[in-house]
Amino acid sequence: MATILIDKLLHAAIKQGASDIHITTGQPPVFRLHGRMRKLETKVLDSEDTVALMKSIAPERCQRELQEAGSSDFGFAFGGLARFRVSIFKQRGDIAMVLRQIPNDMLTPEQLGLSDVVTKLVLRPRGLFLVTGPTGSGKSTTLASLVNYINETTDHHIITIEDPIEFYHYHKKSTINQREVGVDVPSFAEAIRRALRQDPDVILVGEMRDLETIEAAITAAETGHIVFGTLHTNSAQGTINRIIDAFPGNLQDQIRTQLSTAVIGVVAQTLVPKIGGGRVAAYEVLVVTPGIANLIRENKTFRINSAIQTGAKFGMQLMDDALFKLWREEKITVEDALAKAQRADDLAQRIVNAKRGIFDDQGEEDEEVGPAHKST
Repeated sequence: MATILIDKLLHAAIKQGASDIHITTGQPPVFRLHGRMRKLETKVLDSEDTVALMKSIAPERCQRELQEAGSSDFGFAFGGLARFRVSIFKQRGDIAMVLRQIPNDMLTPEQLGLSDVVTKLVLRPRGLFLVTGPTGSGKSTTLASLVNYINETTDHHIITIEDPIEFYHYHKKSTINQREVGVDVPSFAEAIRRALRQDPDVILVGEMRDLETIEAAITAAETGHIVFGTLHTNSAQGTINRIIDAFPGNLQDQIRTQLSTAVIGVVAQTLVPKIGGGRVAAYEVLVVTPGIANLIRENKTFRINSAIQTGAKFGMQLMDDALFKLWREEKITVEDALAKAQRADDLAQRIVNAKRGIFDDQGEEDEEVGPAHKST
């Protein structure tokens, strides 16, 4: 009965475009559609249902890990339709699970709304490129798209280290090897160290979650590889600080120096509900210029935001500017823009001014009012 049920659920999720399926006792299955939770009009699940659903898809090793550690993660393919990243866990003594849908077809960086600046950065011969944002903000999709872009345009050796593997990549112009933590290799840090002996050009580190992994990733970037990493930070400035703060005080100066030469760019992203359905990504982009490298080295990261603001000619953009632009293009509502803003009050004021026809000095006024009517 459970297999039939899980198949039906997965089919429905794919058909409706749900990003996640939530299964827990005491309520029917719930889909997350365009960022909102929707209960299905089916039976309320009890303990036996959730156990049966879990057993119908979880590999043996994950069921063991669930018993021993209280949770486990894995990825699985649902025929040729989609892949799912699954987290199974215990709650109040019962089993619950969340399945995140990973689409089979990869979007190009252009379709995702990433600028040329970003695609140029990832073709550089070395450096650390970070994609950051809260959980469910589309980081995996962005990384998969960029890896696929390299795969289609360059003859590289790409190694991905993931927990679990999300998007499956196939050899195109590049050779690509995907290692799953817990299956192919014990840890992220170990996998990065091993990767350096495997003649890679590009290493993707699914998550930089501990000091050891961060250190290994920086070393790999310094020794002539492109390293992609992700962190759960909301802004480019916050990302740089988070990495430095992961190190003990006595090592922070040394790390600042290393980071200033290793990091080539940061993309912080968030997904915003789109007017008319679906979601659209807003990106903050930091390109590490010599000036920004100096700010990192000299412990002046608090000045990064204003450097991004003045760095538009290098393709840089602050999150709030991205949100303002999406609002101007009538892709998102004011409420959703402000909900995702870094400085909501400033953005609100700017939107009020824009509605009145007054624009600030960022080249926006020229579109609406000729230079003659510039308001300062």
